Amino acid sequence: MLAEELLALTLKKGITDVEVYQVKSYSRPLSFEANRLKQIESAQTTGVALRLWHNGCPGLVVAYGDFNADDLILKAMAISELNEPEEPLLNDHNKLIYPNFTQEPDLQSLISQGKNSIEHITDKYPEVIVNLDMEWEIETTTLVNSRGLYCQQTDNSYSASLGVELVRDEDFLGIYDGEYSHEFLDMTPMIDAILQRLQWAEKNTVLNTGKMPVLFTPNAVVTLWETITEALNGKKILDKSSPWSESFQKQVISPCLNIRQQPDLQPYNCPFDDEGSISQSLNLIQDGILTSFYTDKKTAKKLGLSNTGNGFRPSLGSYPTPDLINLVIDEGKFSFGELINNMKNGVIIDQILGGGADISGDFSFNIDLGYRVTQGEIVGRIKDTMIAGNVYQALQNVDLLGFDRVWSGSCYTPSMVINQLSLVSG
Repeated sequence: MLAEELLALTLKKGITDVEVYQVKSYSRPLSFEANRLKQIESAQTTGVALRLWHNGCPGLVVAYGDFNADDLILKAMAISELNEPEEPLLNDHNKLIYPNFTQEPDLQSLISQGKNSIEHITDKYPEVIVNLDMEWEIETTTLVNSRGLYCQQTDNSYSASLGVELVRDEDFLGIYDGEYSHEFLDMTPMIDAILQRLQWAEKNTVLNTGKMPVLFTPNAVVTLWETITEALNGKKILDKSSPWSESFQKQVISPCLNIRQQPDLQPYNCPFDDEGSISQSLNLIQDGILTSFYTDKKTAKKLGLSNTGNGFRPSLGSYPTPDLINLVIDEGKFSFGELINNMKNGVIIDQILGGGADISGDFSFNIDLGYRVTQGEIVGRIKDTMIAGNVYQALQNVDLLGFDRVWSGSCYTPSMVINQLSLVSG
């Protein structure tokens, strides 16, 4: 059943405030394990979320695949009776359609690309085990409501996730990277990065406990940006759980840092949010000064601010809540090589074990993949090392920024050197 049909049927039941959110996807994942092709699959899913307000109370239900529309509507009405009254914050008349017509890719070409990628690595490092997941997916999201809103986007994507594992006696090394694109998947940058890390990790070295400069690669620094993202969440500002709740237009991090949201940037472009609001470019932090937060409709209203179009559903069965699109950190003036050359005695962190800091900013995590730098040169891989500190304090002590921005998930970030952080090596 189409989203528009479910909306019309719900309106016929006498419900005046209704929203239908539908996602249809078709994908062709393939996986290589231990250097060999393991499986090729196809997956097709359809999910729909019906949200209505009956007697002023909200009810939300979800269905996957085929479903009985009458039963779904009755279930939503029954759930609404359990909830308190709530104002329906629905967008009015608007039509936003973003088609993306494409053909299913040639699977043999993807398989050949995967095999060639693995061979390129094993030719230089025959002892490594390579695991590779590749996927083509086309997904259509449709959002309609009782006030005349119609939003639809079709997104075509290619993705790859590459993992290289090497076991030497009791020493385990795992290096991981990924790539995402709307068009042809270029594996070369990812493979080159994996090979470079393998070379840096050929020798293990010892690190003394203490404070020293730390260079975060884009893979690792995104852990710090995740905490900053939470601190900029309008909902956290509203409930005073963000340490920046009273810091609007104040200096919060280093003046060399500029942080923005740019929703039209490929490949993670997003023209509208899950409430049907048009997404916006935002200057969140300018020269280290907090200049704006991001909100959904409900949060913006409570804060007395204009909605920024950041209402997204964590899952199909969740209510929209503030979330960022395309976090962009302005690049600096130095190449990655120059950042290393500027370090007399320091550490490079490329992979971190476990999650990052919570909203307080305090962190203590193990370095999964890191290297020691002596006199501007990488001298080997460090093991059994932990780093500790506070995200907000660390970002007030940024020394240098690179111009090597890459996508780490939907965060477009350069490498970054923080002046002093505490490291403990066991």
